[in-house]
Order: sequence, then C-alpha cells, then structure tokens
Amino acid sequence: MTIRFPRLRSATLAACAALSLSAAACGSSGTTTAATRTVGPEGTTAATERRGGTDSVSTVTPFQDRSGKTLARAVFATGCFWCTESDFDKLPGVVSTTSGYTGGPELRPSYDDVGGHRTSHVEAVQVVYDPAVVTYDKLLDYFWTTTDPTDDGGQFCDRGSPYRSAIFTYTDAQRASAEASKATIERTKTFPASIVTAIRGGGAFWAAEGYHQNFHVTTPDRYQSYRLGCGRDARLRQLWGAAAAH
Repeated sequence: MTIRFPRLRSATLAACAALSLSAAACGSSGTTTAATRTVGPEGTTAATERRGGTDSVSTVTPFQDRSGKTLARAVFATGCFWCTESDFDKLPGVVSTTSGYTGGPELRPSYDDVGGHRTSHVEAVQVVYDPAVVTYDKLLDYFWTTTDPTDDGGQFCDRGSPYRSAIFTYTDAQRASAEASKATIERTKTFPASIVTAIRGGGAFWAAEGYHQNFHVTTPDRYQSYRLGCGRDARLRQLWGAAAAH
C-alpha cells in the first residue's frame, strides 16, 4: 500500500482528524461518510452523503446543461487526482472537475479500496468543459504537460496501477483525437523514453469521497506540501520545460 506524505490512506478517525473532518463526518467506526458531487445528464450537481463507497456520475458527452448550453466531458488520469484536478481547474474553458475512480469493473469503489490495490480502478478526473472556449484537442495538448507519459509504474511518488497515466475516451471522435495526439507527442518529444500512457475505452466513472473534491482549495497547505514532496513539478519541468503545467 502506498503511504503518501501527507496523503492519508487509512479510513480511521485519526486520518479524518488529520483532514479536519469531524468524528460525525467519519462515523463512530472510523469509516468515512462520503459527500460526493453527482453530476446528472443535464449537468446538474447534487451532494449525496453515504457511508463508504462512491456514486457514479454521468459520462454522456456532449450534453446540455439546464440553461441549454452545450458542454462536454473528458476523463484523464495523471496519478494523484488532487493534482490532476488542480491542474485542469487552471485551464480556461474548464467548467468543473470531479476527482474519482474509473477503469475497473468493481462497483462503488472507495479510496481505501483503490489505493490498497483491491480494485482495478485508477484515480482520475472528469473534466466538464465548454467546447466553444477550449476544444478536446487542446485538453489533450494540456494533458501531456501534466503527466509523465514515460512511467508505466505509477506517477511521481505514487506507485502502482491505481496511479498510471491514461486517457479515457467515450466517443469515436475522442479516441481518434487521443490516438493522433499520442502519435504527435511520440514524434515530437525531446526525451528518449517511449510514451506508455494508455488510451482506454471509457466506462463508469465513480466520484471520489467528498473530502477529496477541490482538495487543493479546501486544504491548500497539505496539498502544496504533498505536491512538492512528491517531486511532481520537478519531473514535469524536466520533461516539458517551460510548457510544464504546475
């Protein structure tokens, strides 16, 4: 099991306290009560509270929100979803991001299950974006600068299959764009190692427990300490130079 600094893997009262969650939010047994954001087919967001596990969110793309505006969804994995969410939140045209789990057949995976390698899911982020402002191709261009595409064993200090870099596609157009983008990166990269980032067919996406959502905003000191300690930005600069996301 990966022990992160200062990421917390144990669903105990002590871990919840370290995340500034109340005992009531954790439950008397120490099992975290999930407060997840569920995005419906119309792009609506609702908070749901459950003990353990997570809830699936819509992966329909494109879709119309309640105002009738056409939006779209994309799913990316770059290791720690706290960092993936933070990186994509900076991109103009991104409407919202949701940390979660995808890539495996198991239902309602939990953070402990995924991090403990008890499922075949990976940590990932669903990006809702305005295609009139930022295209899927631009999201792909940005994605590469947020990940180490040469590492098949995880990402940065997080090791193992739950942290592998991947693009999850939900339409034929997304698949074609992702394949073309990967080929371009392989052809134009300035480092010798091969690109091993997987392009996978998208399946169910399960929103992570509520305390993971917007972690870079709600707990900025711990988030920055983790990101620095993990060596993420140093490695991204090594790979991508000034274009690296940070």
